[in-house]
Amino acid sequence: MLNQATSLDSSSTPATFSAFSRTNDAPEVPTATRDDASQIQTDQSTFVTVNHSSGLEENSPVNHSTLSVDIDLVIVSSDLWSAAYREAVDSFGKGINIAIFKGENVAQLFRQLEEVDKEATQESAFLRGVSYLRSLQVPLERFKLALDLATPLTNIEPTAATVFGVVRSVTAIAISFSTADLEFAKQIGEMLEQISYIDDCDTLGQKGSKKDIHQALVLVYQKLLEFYNVAFEILTRKGAKLVLKIILENDRLPDIIKDFLKHADNLRKLVQKATWEIVEDIKSMLYDYEISSWLGSGKMSQQSQYHSYLQDLQVGEACEFLLTDANFTNWYCATDSQQLVILGDMGCGKTVAMAFLVDELRRRNKHQLPQPKICYHYCQDDETGQAIYIFSALILSLLEQFSGLKKTFFEWYKQAGASGNFEPATNVRKLEEFLQKTLETLDRPLFIVIDGLDECDRASRNKLLKSLKILSQKTPRLKIILSSRPQEEILEQLNEMSKIDLDSNAKRDSIIAEKTVERQLSYLSKDVRTLVIERLSCLAQGSSLWTKMVVELIEVRKIRAPDPMRAFLQKIPQPAQLSKLYVSLFLRYTSNDPENQTLAATALKILAITRRPLSILELAWAVALDAAQEEVTTVAALAKLVDHQRVMSLIQPFIARVDFSDVRKRQVRVVHQSVREFIIREWDSNRPVLQGQGQGVSKSTDRVFTHQRSGSLEAVILDICIRYLLLDDIGHTNLFSEEQMAMEELPQEFDLFNNDDEPNDYDPCCTWEAWEENMIRYDPIDRGFGELFVYASCHWLEHFGAVTVEPLPSLGNIEKLCQAGSTRLQNWTKQQCRPECTIKPRFLFDSVLYDPLSITSLYGSEAMLLDMLERSNFDKDKFLPNPALGAADQIFQWGSLSRLKMLFLGSKIGHQLQNLDFFRLIMKQWSFSDNHREDWNVVFDIVDDMLDILVKDRWGNELLCVAASIGCMPIIRRLMERAQHIAELKNELLRGPQRGPQTMSYSRPVHQSIGEAILLDHVDVVEYLLEQEGIEAHLQHRNSRGENVLHLASRLCNPAMFQLLAPRFKEGMHQTDDQNRTVLVRIITSSSDSQNRYDSARILLLKGAANENGRSEDEQQEQLRIAARLGDMDMCYLLIRSGKINPAMALDGEHMALMDKTFENEPNWRSI
Repeated sequence: MLNQATSLDSSSTPATFSAFSRTNDAPEVPTATRDDASQIQTDQSTFVTVNHSSGLEENSPVNHSTLSVDIDLVIVSSDLWSAAYREAVDSFGKGINIAIFKGENVAQLFRQLEEVDKEATQESAFLRGVSYLRSLQVPLERFKLALDLATPLTNIEPTAATVFGVVRSVTAIAISFSTADLEFAKQIGEMLEQISYIDDCDTLGQKGSKKDIHQALVLVYQKLLEFYNVAFEILTRKGAKLVLKIILENDRLPDIIKDFLKHADNLRKLVQKATWEIVEDIKSMLYDYEISSWLGSGKMSQQSQYHSYLQDLQVGEACEFLLTDANFTNWYCATDSQQLVILGDMGCGKTVAMAFLVDELRRRNKHQLPQPKICYHYCQDDETGQAIYIFSALILSLLEQFSGLKKTFFEWYKQAGASGNFEPATNVRKLEEFLQKTLETLDRPLFIVIDGLDECDRASRNKLLKSLKILSQKTPRLKIILSSRPQEEILEQLNEMSKIDLDSNAKRDSIIAEKTVERQLSYLSKDVRTLVIERLSCLAQGSSLWTKMVVELIEVRKIRAPDPMRAFLQKIPQPAQLSKLYVSLFLRYTSNDPENQTLAATALKILAITRRPLSILELAWAVALDAAQEEVTTVAALAKLVDHQRVMSLIQPFIARVDFSDVRKRQVRVVHQSVREFIIREWDSNRPVLQGQGQGVSKSTDRVFTHQRSGSLEAVILDICIRYLLLDDIGHTNLFSEEQMAMEELPQEFDLFNNDDEPNDYDPCCTWEAWEENMIRYDPIDRGFGELFVYASCHWLEHFGAVTVEPLPSLGNIEKLCQAGSTRLQNWTKQQCRPECTIKPRFLFDSVLYDPLSITSLYGSEAMLLDMLERSNFDKDKFLPNPALGAADQIFQWGSLSRLKMLFLGSKIGHQLQNLDFFRLIMKQWSFSDNHREDWNVVFDIVDDMLDILVKDRWGNELLCVAASIGCMPIIRRLMERAQHIAELKNELLRGPQRGPQTMSYSRPVHQSIGEAILLDHVDVVEYLLEQEGIEAHLQHRNSRGENVLHLASRLCNPAMFQLLAPRFKEGMHQTDDQNRTVLVRIITSSSDSQNRYDSARILLLKGAANENGRSEDEQQEQLRIAARLGDMDMCYLLIRSGKINPAMALDGEHMALMDKTFENEPNWRSI
């Protein structure tokens, strides 16, 4: 492309079109494809059919081979000038003289022109034309001409077979003809000027497919060829001497020039338009370059790439609920400026949801007029969350969509620089001003979408929200949507905005899990995918981030088989990327400040181990107590250290959303189980900062670490609870006032003034909270016990039992906290059974029964109990008078029986249990409990440790008798089995007739083992004892009332008992008690069931028949008379038939009537 004409100085090189010269530079025989050759042949045949004019053509036959080569060059060349020229030539068809394409013919023509009036003027027509045009002020020097004005016309070597040739020829002819007339000369001047624009058709060197320029250029070429053709005819037909005259008389050339000028002017305008467009593109590129350098070239690219990444993660079905939310609908449909905020916990999918909304808004906007524009920004970290970054990105997005604003911004920037603000793009206030000023003038709807408001620092967030508020007020069609974690400070700033909460939703979790697995784990079998989806859906708890990272971990580990996958899902490890994210958030929110880290770590440790959600104040009080530099002894002193807002701000990303307006609501908990696992893995009680351990360890070692760290965290919250309950206020003031103590005795859940006596139906699904809903409540804070008293009282025992490793809690603190009879013990035990602060307790917890040992035995870990048994002084007043037995009693009722042996073997306190009272307690509790509990064997095995003492202190017999009385077969079996191998023990167990001194407390006559078992109807015990060798003394024993075992059995008349005893103790049948009653008489007079009496008597009569000689006549008469007197006809029949008693013994021989008539036998005395 030539940007300026060459000099017209005679010494200069010829002024030519570089573009036109391309045709002459083409190879003589161009390479062409088969299609090209076919096209060339077709075009050549077209030229052959052109009409042959007279004149030179007739005198000079056409050389077809030469013509074909010239035309081939025109056709084969692919530049835009040649293409237009070929189309112009083709448009004439047969209407053009083919002779003009013959170079030698035109050269002869130019020689004739050279001689026009040369004799008169001594100068050629061409040079005269040049001089004449110059005299008319035609600026030939400024025109881009196709020939050197200083070159003789005969040296031009013209040809019309190329673009260059025809333009050069027409230029030469036009200049030569210009002397014909003044007006014609002016037309020639304009024509030459317009010809120069042909060179600019490539619009500043850009080759393109602009059809309008091509068509205009074709029309220009047509007029040039028409001019050339007419001029050629004039010269060939009329001769050179008549040329000028013919021109003046004939308007053909002037008319052609007029048409040419019209078409050339159109071409000029099109070229200028295209050139202007290119220049504008250049300006735009310059604007873009400058703006990018000012505002940051990578911001838009980074945001766009991140949005594309989020599009890949989108699960439309999980986000569609947003579109039907009333707040979103109102926000979208409103005709004025509106603001909306989406709130959600860490990992819940806020950012993906925002990307979904951006795409949805784009889709909806596509078919609106005027079409709304969208500017979005994702705050991903500290850099992208800076106000300067956000405003820069929003302005870049705005300029990208409104290109006309680039110039405005460019000029604004330059103007600001001229005003002394040399870099306004680094000034937040200046960018904010430009954005506000620009949006005020915007007259179409605009959406601004900003994700991750919580990623901004406080200063940036304040500036951004303030600016957005102003924009909303001044831009009537602006709609803003934000997203953030629900931080207290942010919620206060967004108080007036409509909100949508991204709460945990099981259905949404399932959809996300399914789509994520299908997208990333599609190579797994259907069954395995289903297994993964079901497990992740269950564990997601609203965290789509966790779901995504676990799926990525499965993909990395390449698990495919069902069983390994099931094992993986059963104990899902923490994804490394998730841990890195948590570490990054922790360091960021604590500002890398050691004190902040300590407070945040303490708070998270507490939340990881706490047994229920804490209130904001409970957590803050716990953290304050743990962080107290000096000893805090009162609730009031601790209250002065509490800063709940600071604590909450430090841990916000790790906790689920809370209601900051209710600081006493039990709601603070970790946002996801993975956070709890992270805390347990990363921290222990001695190190508040992140450990970064756990890399490259085996699964078994990792489990040990996790268990140890979990126990260590338990120690943290246990220490806090104990220290809190040891505050002076809790040890000096009673929890309940006198009025509240009186209220405790009243019914709590009923309306005292309601006459409705219908009973409440029992509901097994009713929760404690629902049951206690209408009960009278109290508030420990009113008694000065502070915010942490309820949790510490109700849950410190659970943490106490969980601490199994060093460091164990201080024994001194435990003894003080659980001191027997203390106000402190009374207070926390009362609260312990009232977790919801209802006057009526959920269960009984009588503090009078407890001391440090019983509490530790019930609730402490084994390590803690062993420590107390070894190091405590049980003689101090902190313990009950008999702490071991008291602890054992509580263990029997509520605790683990395995602890009993620990107490029994305790070096300092075991002796308190090595006595009969302890075993009585064992058997008593055993009789009241589920006898099938496996851990009772641990208790009964204690007998083995007492065998020597049983013999030495001579209470083995008493133990056996007590066991028989209670029916405790496990004790009896152990004693008798051991006695088979230890003669001294056997002698002690089976000795008689007297019981030991331990029986003095009995109010009833005592018996030996068999008798004791008979009294309580323990048939199995009697059966077992009768099988023992040497048991005769116990079988034949008679108590202080003269009662033998058969007498005792007659109390209940259990036939099974007599079935066992009668064969073994026949001689006892006729023995009488202190009231001279035999066994049979006692059976007949027993108040037991008649059938049992009958069966017992029958067994006794049958089994004892061999000893009937021992019965006296008076005894027989007495038995029958008693049965008759009682009207027991069946018994009379039994005595007569089986006992072979003479019936006359019951009659009055003289009157043949019953000897005794009573009201009992009156109805059937005749029958008897």
